[in-house]
Amino acid sequence: MEAPMEIRQLDARRIAILEQIRLIDTMRPGTVNEQFFQVRRQGAHELTRQGPYYVWTRSEGGKTVSQRLTSTEAVEQARADVAAYKRFQALCGEYVQVTSQLGELKRTTALEKKRLKSGLNKTGK
Repeated sequence: MEAPMEIRQLDARRIAILEQIRLIDTMRPGTVNEQFFQVRRQGAHELTRQGPYYVWTRSEGGKTVSQRLTSTEAVEQARADVAAYKRFQALCGEYVQVTSQLGELKRTTALEKKRLKSGLNKTGK
């Protein structure tokens, strides 16, 4: 017997999610932050803002770890990696949701088949 359309659609979505995850080449958790420093120039009374400086920040073992990004290329790569990580997390969440729906639908379909086989859905006269 052929699987219902909804099961096929959910299974196709699951496969598509896995393919999207497979295509993620590099990723890293955290954020890329822009920082400025207040400095007083020699002989001046006012503070001036110096920067921006870019820092990749993440949590490792319950502690916040930061790393200075010293080139434009490093900043761009870190931003792309952080975005890829967020995409990965979203895809994982969607995969769990789709797989859960698929399992529920398959269990429901299996129960219906069992009822049909055993004749429980027939009305007795």
